[in-house]
Amino acid sequence: MFLRILSSAAALACAGAVFAQAYPTKPVRFIIPFPPGGPTDLMGRTAADQLSRAWKVQVIADNRAGAGGNIGAEACAKSPPDGYTICMMTVAQVISPSIYRKLGFDPLRDFSHVTLMATLPSLLTTHPALPVKSLKDLVALAKSKPGEMVYASTGNGSSPHMLMEMLKAMAGINVVHVPYKGQASAVVDQMSGQIQLAFNTAITTLPHVKAGKLRPIAISTMQRFPPMPDLPTVDESGIKGFDGSSWQSVVYPRNTAREIVAKAYQELSAMLKAPDTREKFLAQGAMASGISPEEFVAFIKLESAKWEKVARIANVKLD
Repeated sequence: MFLRILSSAAALACAGAVFAQAYPTKPVRFIIPFPPGGPTDLMGRTAADQLSRAWKVQVIADNRAGAGGNIGAEACAKSPPDGYTICMMTVAQVISPSIYRKLGFDPLRDFSHVTLMATLPSLLTTHPALPVKSLKDLVALAKSKPGEMVYASTGNGSSPHMLMEMLKAMAGINVVHVPYKGQASAVVDQMSGQIQLAFNTAITTLPHVKAGKLRPIAISTMQRFPPMPDLPTVDESGIKGFDGSSWQSVVYPRNTAREIVAKAYQELSAMLKAPDTREKFLAQGAMASGISPEEFVAFIKLESAKWEKVARIANVKLD
Protein backbone atom coordinates (compact mmCIF):
# COMPACT_ATOMS: atom_id res chain seq x y z
CA MET A 1 0.00 0.00 0.00
CA PHE A 2 2.77 2.40 1.00
CA LEU A 3 4.67 1.59 -2.18
CA ARG A 4 1.56 2.25 -4.27
CA ILE A 5 1.13 5.66 -2.64
CA LEU A 6 4.76 6.53 -3.33
CA SER A 7 4.39 5.33 -6.89
CA SER A 8 1.28 7.48 -7.41
CA ALA A 9 2.98 10.54 -5.96
CA ALA A 10 6.00 10.03 -8.18
CA ALA A 11 3.74 9.65 -11.22
CA LEU A 12 1.93 12.91 -10.39
CA ALA A 13 5.22 14.74 -9.91
CA CYS A 14 6.51 13.38 -13.21
CA ALA A 15 3.30 14.39 -14.98
CA GLY A 16 3.57 17.90 -13.55
CA ALA A 17 7.16 18.24 -14.73
CA VAL A 18 6.29 17.02 -18.23
CA PHE A 19 3.34 19.45 -18.37
CA ALA A 20 5.55 22.35 -17.31
CA GLN A 21 8.14 21.48 -19.96
CA ALA A 22 5.48 21.56 -22.66
CA TYR A 23 3.78 24.71 -21.32
CA PRO A 24 2.70 26.95 -22.91
CA THR A 25 1.28 25.48 -26.10
CA LYS A 26 -1.08 28.36 -26.95
CA PRO A 27 -1.34 32.14 -26.41
CA VAL A 28 -1.31 33.40 -22.81
CA ARG A 29 -3.47 36.30 -21.61
CA PHE A 30 -1.63 38.87 -19.49
CA ILE A 31 -4.08 40.98 -17.45
CA ILE A 32 -2.86 44.52 -16.71
CA PRO A 33 -5.31 46.12 -14.23
CA PHE A 34 -4.62 49.72 -15.27
CA PRO A 35 -4.98 51.75 -18.50
CA PRO A 36 -2.30 51.86 -21.22
CA GLY A 37 0.60 54.24 -20.75
CA GLY A 38 1.12 54.16 -16.98
CA PRO A 39 3.85 52.41 -14.95
CA THR A 40 1.85 49.17 -14.54
CA ASP A 41 1.20 48.99 -18.27
CA LEU A 42 4.87 49.63 -19.10
CA MET A 43 6.07 46.97 -16.67
CA GLY A 44 3.39 44.51 -17.74
CA ARG A 45 4.24 44.84 -21.41
CA THR A 46 7.93 44.44 -20.62
CA ALA A 47 7.16 41.17 -18.81
CA ALA A 48 4.80 40.00 -21.57
CA ASP A 49 7.43 40.67 -24.27
CA GLN A 50 10.07 38.75 -22.31
CA LEU A 51 7.79 35.74 -21.83
CA SER A 52 6.70 35.82 -25.47
CA ARG A 53 10.32 35.61 -26.63
CA ALA A 54 11.27 32.94 -24.12
CA TRP A 55 8.19 30.75 -24.62
CA LYS A 56 7.78 31.39 -28.37
CA VAL A 57 4.02 31.96 -28.01
CA GLN A 58 2.00 35.16 -27.89
CA VAL A 59 1.63 36.64 -24.40
CA ILE A 60 -1.15 39.14 -25.04
CA ALA A 61 -1.54 42.27 -22.90
CA ASP A 62 -5.15 42.72 -21.75
CA ASN A 63 -5.78 46.08 -20.02
CA ARG A 64 -8.67 45.61 -17.57
CA ALA A 65 -8.72 48.97 -15.79
CA GLY A 66 -11.09 50.29 -13.13
CA ALA A 67 -11.59 50.66 -9.36
CA GLY A 68 -7.93 51.33 -8.69
CA GLY A 69 -6.86 48.09 -10.33
CA ASN A 70 -9.37 45.95 -8.46
CA ILE A 71 -11.46 45.01 -11.51
CA GLY A 72 -8.47 43.48 -13.26
CA ALA A 73 -7.26 41.79 -10.08
CA GLU A 74 -10.66 40.20 -9.49
CA ALA A 75 -10.78 39.00 -13.11
CA CYS A 76 -7.38 37.41 -12.56
CA ALA A 77 -8.38 35.77 -9.29
CA LYS A 78 -11.46 34.22 -10.92
CA SER A 79 -9.65 32.93 -14.01
CA PRO A 80 -8.90 29.19 -14.46
CA PRO A 81 -5.57 28.23 -12.84
CA ASP A 82 -4.36 26.54 -16.03
CA GLY A 83 -1.38 28.80 -16.64
CA TYR A 84 -3.00 30.67 -19.52
CA THR A 85 -3.85 33.77 -17.47
CA ILE A 86 -1.02 35.72 -15.88
CA CYS A 87 -1.43 39.13 -14.28
CA MET A 88 0.17 42.27 -12.90
CA MET A 89 -0.44 43.11 -9.25
CA THR A 90 0.49 46.43 -7.61
CA VAL A 91 0.70 47.96 -4.16
CA ALA A 92 -2.88 49.21 -4.72
CA GLN A 93 -4.22 45.65 -4.52
CA VAL A 94 -2.48 45.09 -1.17
CA ILE A 95 -3.89 48.37 0.17
CA SER A 96 -7.43 47.55 -1.03
CA PRO A 97 -8.44 45.02 1.68
CA SER A 98 -7.85 47.70 4.32
CA ILE A 99 -10.01 50.36 2.69
CA TYR A 100 -12.76 48.61 0.67
CA ARG A 101 -15.72 47.13 2.54
CA LYS A 102 -16.38 44.66 -0.27
CA LEU A 103 -13.59 43.21 -2.37
CA GLY A 104 -13.67 40.33 -4.85
CA PHE A 105 -10.21 38.95 -4.05
CA ASP A 106 -7.59 38.54 -1.35
CA PRO A 107 -4.05 39.50 -2.44
CA LEU A 108 -2.48 36.64 -0.47
CA ARG A 109 -5.08 33.89 -0.65
CA ASP A 110 -6.31 34.16 -4.24
CA PHE A 111 -3.07 34.21 -6.24
CA SER A 112 0.01 32.14 -7.00
CA HIS A 113 2.81 34.67 -6.62
CA VAL A 114 5.66 34.76 -9.14
CA THR A 115 7.91 37.73 -8.35
CA LEU A 116 8.23 41.39 -7.51
CA MET A 117 9.16 43.14 -10.77
CA ALA A 118 10.24 46.50 -9.35
CA THR A 119 9.71 49.11 -6.69
CA LEU A 120 8.94 52.68 -7.78
CA PRO A 121 10.12 55.21 -5.21
CA SER A 122 8.01 58.32 -4.82
CA LEU A 123 9.36 61.84 -4.64
CA LEU A 124 7.94 64.21 -2.06
CA THR A 125 7.81 67.47 -3.99
CA THR A 126 6.61 71.01 -3.37
CA HIS A 127 5.85 73.98 -5.59
CA PRO A 128 9.06 76.06 -5.93
CA ALA A 129 7.32 79.12 -4.46
CA LEU A 130 6.71 77.33 -1.15
CA PRO A 131 9.37 78.64 1.30
CA VAL A 132 10.81 75.22 2.19
CA LYS A 133 13.94 73.36 1.09
CA SER A 134 13.91 70.37 3.42
CA LEU A 135 11.46 68.06 5.13
CA LYS A 136 12.23 69.80 8.43
CA ASP A 137 11.19 73.12 6.85
CA LEU A 138 8.05 71.56 5.39
CA VAL A 139 6.94 70.01 8.68
CA ALA A 140 7.53 73.30 10.51
CA LEU A 141 5.51 75.24 7.94
CA ALA A 142 2.66 72.71 8.00
CA LYS A 143 2.53 72.86 11.80
CA SER A 144 2.35 76.65 11.68
CA LYS A 145 -0.60 76.48 9.26
CA PRO A 146 -2.67 73.46 10.31
CA GLY A 147 -5.32 72.53 7.75
CA GLU A 148 -4.27 75.28 5.31
CA MET A 149 -1.84 73.43 3.03
CA VAL A 150 -3.18 70.96 0.45
CA TYR A 151 -1.71 67.87 -1.15
CA ALA A 152 -2.71 65.96 -4.26
CA SER A 153 -3.11 62.24 -4.87
CA THR A 154 -4.25 60.03 -7.72
CA GLY A 155 -7.39 59.09 -5.78
CA ASN A 156 -8.64 57.85 -2.42
CA GLY A 157 -6.66 54.83 -1.31
CA SER A 158 -3.96 55.30 -3.95
CA SER A 159 -0.26 55.01 -3.11
CA PRO A 160 0.28 58.83 -3.13
CA HIS A 161 -2.70 59.22 -0.76
CA MET A 162 -1.51 56.56 1.66
CA LEU A 163 2.09 57.77 1.62
CA MET A 164 0.98 61.26 2.62
CA GLU A 165 -1.35 59.92 5.29
CA MET A 166 1.58 57.94 6.70
CA LEU A 167 3.71 61.10 6.70
CA LYS A 168 0.91 63.06 8.40
CA ALA A 169 0.64 60.47 11.16
CA MET A 170 4.39 60.12 11.72
CA ALA A 171 5.20 63.85 11.50
CA GLY A 172 2.11 65.08 13.36
CA ILE A 173 0.97 67.48 10.65
CA ASN A 174 -2.44 68.37 9.23
CA VAL A 175 -2.56 68.93 5.46
CA VAL A 176 -5.71 68.60 3.35
CA HIS A 177 -6.21 65.86 0.75
CA VAL A 178 -7.33 66.75 -2.79
CA PRO A 179 -7.90 63.55 -4.82
CA TYR A 180 -7.50 63.57 -8.61
CA LYS A 181 -8.46 60.99 -11.21
CA GLY A 182 -4.92 60.70 -12.50
CA GLN A 183 -1.34 61.69 -11.85
CA ALA A 184 -0.99 63.96 -14.88
CA SER A 185 -3.69 66.44 -13.82
CA ALA A 186 -2.49 66.39 -10.22
CA VAL A 187 1.07 67.26 -11.27
CA VAL A 188 -0.17 70.04 -13.58
CA ASP A 189 -2.06 71.68 -10.69
CA GLN A 190 0.94 71.33 -8.41
CA MET A 191 3.18 73.04 -10.98
CA SER A 192 0.62 75.86 -11.26
CA GLY A 193 0.73 76.41 -7.49
CA GLN A 194 -2.82 75.27 -6.71
CA ILE A 195 -1.36 72.29 -4.83
CA GLN A 196 1.50 72.76 -2.38
CA LEU A 197 2.88 69.26 -2.03
CA ALA A 198 2.50 65.65 -3.15
CA PHE A 199 4.07 62.24 -3.33
CA ASN A 200 4.34 60.98 -6.91
CA THR A 201 6.36 58.24 -8.55
CA ALA A 202 9.81 59.33 -9.65
CA ILE A 203 9.05 58.23 -13.21
CA THR A 204 6.29 60.88 -13.37
CA THR A 205 7.97 63.77 -11.58
CA LEU A 206 11.65 63.53 -12.58
CA PRO A 207 11.23 65.56 -15.81
CA HIS A 208 9.45 68.37 -13.95
CA VAL A 209 12.06 68.36 -11.18
CA LYS A 210 14.86 68.63 -13.75
CA ALA A 211 12.99 71.51 -15.41
CA GLY A 212 12.77 73.35 -12.07
CA LYS A 213 8.97 73.24 -12.01
CA LEU A 214 8.84 71.11 -8.85
CA ARG A 215 11.20 71.06 -5.87
CA PRO A 216 12.27 67.64 -4.55
CA ILE A 217 12.22 67.38 -0.75
CA ALA A 218 12.82 63.68 -0.03
CA ILE A 219 12.51 60.15 -1.42
CA SER A 220 9.95 57.78 0.09
CA THR A 221 12.08 54.63 0.40
CA MET A 222 14.64 53.72 3.05
CA GLN A 223 17.37 53.68 0.38
CA ARG A 224 18.35 56.70 -1.68
CA PHE A 225 17.37 56.72 -5.34
CA PRO A 226 20.48 56.21 -7.56
CA PRO A 227 19.49 58.77 -10.25
CA MET A 228 19.21 61.39 -7.45
CA PRO A 229 21.98 60.38 -5.00
CA ASP A 230 22.00 63.72 -3.16
CA LEU A 231 18.29 63.64 -2.30
CA PRO A 232 17.79 62.37 1.28
CA THR A 233 15.17 59.84 2.25
CA VAL A 234 12.23 60.77 4.48
CA ASP A 235 13.81 58.55 7.15
CA GLU A 236 17.13 60.40 6.92
CA SER A 237 15.26 63.69 7.08
CA GLY A 238 13.98 62.98 10.58
CA ILE A 239 10.85 60.82 10.19
CA LYS A 240 12.48 57.61 11.39
CA GLY A 241 11.11 54.36 10.00
CA PHE A 242 9.26 55.93 7.08
CA ASP A 243 9.39 53.56 4.14
CA GLY A 244 6.94 53.25 1.27
CA SER A 245 6.76 53.00 -2.48
CA SER A 246 4.66 51.89 -5.38
CA TRP A 247 5.57 48.49 -6.76
CA GLN A 248 4.77 46.16 -9.63
CA SER A 249 4.60 42.38 -9.54
CA VAL A 250 3.50 39.29 -11.48
CA VAL A 251 1.01 36.66 -10.27
CA TYR A 252 -1.12 33.78 -11.53
CA PRO A 253 -4.57 32.75 -10.26
CA ARG A 254 -4.48 30.64 -7.10
CA ASN A 255 -3.65 26.92 -7.52
CA THR A 256 -1.68 27.37 -10.72
CA ALA A 257 0.84 24.51 -10.89
CA ARG A 258 4.07 25.23 -9.04
CA GLU A 259 6.04 24.10 -12.08
CA ILE A 260 4.38 26.80 -14.20
CA VAL A 261 5.00 29.48 -11.56
CA ALA A 262 8.65 28.39 -11.40
CA LYS A 263 8.96 28.56 -15.18
CA ALA A 264 7.66 32.14 -15.29
CA TYR A 265 9.87 33.11 -12.35
CA GLN A 266 12.96 31.69 -14.04
CA GLU A 267 12.44 33.83 -17.15
CA LEU A 268 11.44 37.04 -15.36
CA SER A 269 14.14 36.76 -12.71
CA ALA A 270 16.84 36.38 -15.36
CA MET A 271 15.54 39.48 -17.14
CA LEU A 272 15.27 41.55 -13.96
CA LYS A 273 18.78 40.70 -12.78
CA ALA A 274 20.41 41.59 -16.12
CA PRO A 275 22.45 44.84 -15.92
CA ASP A 276 20.82 46.34 -19.03
CA THR A 277 17.33 45.79 -17.58
CA ARG A 278 18.30 47.31 -14.25
CA GLU A 279 19.74 50.38 -16.01
CA LYS A 280 16.67 50.71 -18.22
CA PHE A 281 14.34 50.53 -15.21
CA LEU A 282 16.38 53.11 -13.27
CA ALA A 283 16.08 55.51 -16.19
CA GLN A 284 12.30 55.05 -15.91
CA GLY A 285 12.27 55.72 -12.16
CA ALA A 286 12.07 52.08 -11.06
CA MET A 287 14.37 49.71 -9.17
CA ALA A 288 14.33 46.17 -10.59
CA SER A 289 13.79 43.31 -8.13
CA GLY A 290 13.27 39.65 -9.11
CA ILE A 291 12.90 38.09 -5.64
CA SER A 292 11.70 34.50 -5.33
CA PRO A 293 8.00 33.55 -4.98
CA GLU A 294 8.56 32.77 -1.29
CA GLU A 295 10.28 36.09 -0.65
CA PHE A 296 7.53 37.86 -2.55
CA VAL A 297 4.82 36.32 -0.34
CA ALA A 298 6.72 37.48 2.77
CA PHE A 299 6.98 40.97 1.24
CA ILE A 300 3.22 41.13 0.63
CA LYS A 301 2.53 40.16 4.25
CA LEU A 302 4.69 43.04 5.48
CA GLU A 303 3.09 45.48 3.04
CA SER A 304 -0.41 44.38 4.05
CA ALA A 305 0.31 44.96 7.74
CA LYS A 306 1.87 48.38 7.08
CA TRP A 307 -0.94 49.76 4.94
CA GLU A 308 -3.65 48.30 7.18
CA LYS A 309 -2.16 50.31 10.04
CA VAL A 310 -2.05 53.51 7.95
CA ALA A 311 -5.64 53.03 6.77
CA ARG A 312 -6.83 52.51 10.35
CA ILE A 313 -5.02 55.58 11.70
CA ALA A 314 -6.20 57.78 8.81
CA ASN A 315 -9.68 56.22 8.82
CA VAL A 316 -9.57 55.62 5.05
CA LYS A 317 -12.65 53.65 3.95
CA LEU A 318 -14.25 53.28 0.52
CA ASP A 319 -17.45 51.60 -0.63
